[in-house]
Amino acid sequence: MSTYMLPVSTPASQGVAADGILSFLDALEALPEADPHSLMILRHGQVIASGWWWPYTPERRHLLYSLSKSFTSTAALLAIADGLLQLDDPVIAHFPELDAEITLARARSMLVRHVAAMASGHLGETWEQVLSSDPDEPIRGFLQLPPEREPGTVFAYNQSATYTLAAIVQRRTGQTLVEYLRQRLGEALGAGEVSWRQHPVGRDIGFSGLFATTDTVARLGQLYLQRGKWRGNQLLAEDLVADATRPHISTRSRLNGAGEPEPDWQEGYGFQFWMSRHGYRGDGAYGQFCVVLPEYDAVVAMTAQTDDMQAVLDVMWDKLLPAFDATDRDADAGTVLERRLEHLAVRSFEGRFAPFNDDEVWTRGTFLPARGACEQQESLLAVKLAREEDGWRVTFSEADWTMNAGFRNDKWVVTEPVSRCDGVPTACVGGWLDGSTLRLDVVFLETPHRLVVTCGLPERTFDARWESVPLHTLSLRDLRA
Repeated sequence: MSTYMLPVSTPASQGVAADGILSFLDALEALPEADPHSLMILRHGQVIASGWWWPYTPERRHLLYSLSKSFTSTAALLAIADGLLQLDDPVIAHFPELDAEITLARARSMLVRHVAAMASGHLGETWEQVLSSDPDEPIRGFLQLPPEREPGTVFAYNQSATYTLAAIVQRRTGQTLVEYLRQRLGEALGAGEVSWRQHPVGRDIGFSGLFATTDTVARLGQLYLQRGKWRGNQLLAEDLVADATRPHISTRSRLNGAGEPEPDWQEGYGFQFWMSRHGYRGDGAYGQFCVVLPEYDAVVAMTAQTDDMQAVLDVMWDKLLPAFDATDRDADAGTVLERRLEHLAVRSFEGRFAPFNDDEVWTRGTFLPARGACEQQESLLAVKLAREEDGWRVTFSEADWTMNAGFRNDKWVVTEPVSRCDGVPTACVGGWLDGSTLRLDVVFLETPHRLVVTCGLPERTFDARWESVPLHTLSLRDLRA
């Protein structure tokens, strides 16, 4: 794959106020319990601001969760352009081996465009039910699950719909989504590695599970902003790009976890893209965003950990968008912004490097789960500490697997495993809060997730809680690409 680099410029040279980007960074970092991990802002095809909150780094792949869906849609558009499928194909036509088993009239009338637009006729999420009924072939389970409404008439965010779209693309192309996207898009996806979770083996799940760099996310947004054109070549058909990024189904009934409407989830749904109050976007759980802003000729790509994604979009609209229209620009703000972007770091906590009592008290034995305190992370069975010359080492044990991580209290210590069997990429910071309490924060660097582990004396027990609970697995060993 080509190593073509995205062109870099300054905010001022592209008509953007650097102090507006600084205000956006301030507001983003002030959001409660939010950790930004990366940010890239493009204007007129130029990267005008980019930064990674240490210990996250530019070359690191990051779990995109449902932002993966927009990559699946892209693969589907390419397959349509290649003449391999059509939006008005019945879904069942791509699975002839299931034809005799699928007898429901609504399931048989379901079209490719319906699953692409989350309009299968079901009224809610079906993935767990589908897996439970047919784990070996989820497509069969999905098509045997009666839609409550006619396909194309109602929106429901439904992983099974995207999974079906992905399976159709893979069947028609004879390749996984990753392989097909690499072949067809080349340098537009970037030089970085991407990978996708699969179920069953050999089938990329499509609706989530894609690991990619922020640069790759930014390139996807720029490809759509340019209506499918990349360096003079029309990689995606312009009419298909337009079709994918317009509303096909109303989302007005969608509510957040508190039962309240979220403004940017009320604007309609395209083909695996959300419409927004400004532009459109792909997004994934806990703050993974690819925001395309045609009216500003801009793209915002970011990864994060947050439970309030609407709040991220709110500060984007309130603080960042005015920077694109600013006429008065602070000449010194560009230098301040450049320095700020070079020194970003995820939040930490105040702790003491050494125990309030002897090291031996903490290294003598193993810490076991406190009763009822580790329900979020039941696979973690033991924690053990060891003193090292320039810090500490902690060993986390699951039933048949252990993971080591170094830690200090004054900086994040990155642990890079030698091999997949040796661990997962992590960073850890730790410190003693008092004479009987040690806190350890562990970030899993290829995911949005942070695990907070608290070890206590004299019972020698620990508590483990996620700031954002992983959606695909609760095994620590799986929290990597």
